[in-house]
Amino acid sequence: MKRPGAFTPSGYHHLGAGTSGDWSGVSGRFSVGDGSVRAHTYDFVVGRFMAKRDMGRGRIAWLEAGWAETGWAAPGRQHIYTFNTNTNAWQFYDQYTVRPGDQVWLDLNADASGVWRAWLWWNNRWNLLTTQRLPIGRSAQIEQYVEVHVDASRPTRIDMPKVTVDNVQLRPADGSPARYWREDVATLTGMEAGQQQRRGGFCLDWVTRYDTWTAGGCA
Repeated sequence: MKRPGAFTPSGYHHLGAGTSGDWSGVSGRFSVGDGSVRAHTYDFVVGRFMAKRDMGRGRIAWLEAGWAETGWAAPGRQHIYTFNTNTNAWQFYDQYTVRPGDQVWLDLNADASGVWRAWLWWNNRWNLLTTQRLPIGRSAQIEQYVEVHVDASRPTRIDMPKVTVDNVQLRPADGSPARYWREDVATLTGMEAGQQQRRGGFCLDWVTRYDTWTAGGCA
């Protein structure tokens, strides 16, 4: 329910974490939520992984993959999606039908030549979503986020039920086996240790730092 007179600040609200060092991949599971995203707006809610690198002079190159609910692509529906800075376009994969309450396994990884791929686990196998040769090399900073965006031209309150993220693993840049994203990984959260993340009326709670967590509207 929307509270009369209550507004979510316009712009982007990020809940999650990023690595300060470089890794060659990330995988894990996101639950799919139903945000109060308005049709015909630039509102969106996503749960996603990202591999990125700051290229300098204000330019960042990245690949992200996850699930999204947007105000412009079949509003009211959730989609599997990717976005990359080679095309600067959202790509939706509606052959994979997802609904609130579903859980999706995702994987981003780079090969030895520096080509990055995004994968979705579906029908008991990994399905390739996109392949991108990005200028970020064979390893990059990794992010795991639930992200909310409110159309700046149309203030409103966006409600978001809890999204759960778990089983998050990182692939070391040296090719050694994947390992859980735990407290011994140098991690950026934008908060002091032990504090709850709060952004624009949304909250994140760590269950196990940093491979299991929930994010959504603050209680």
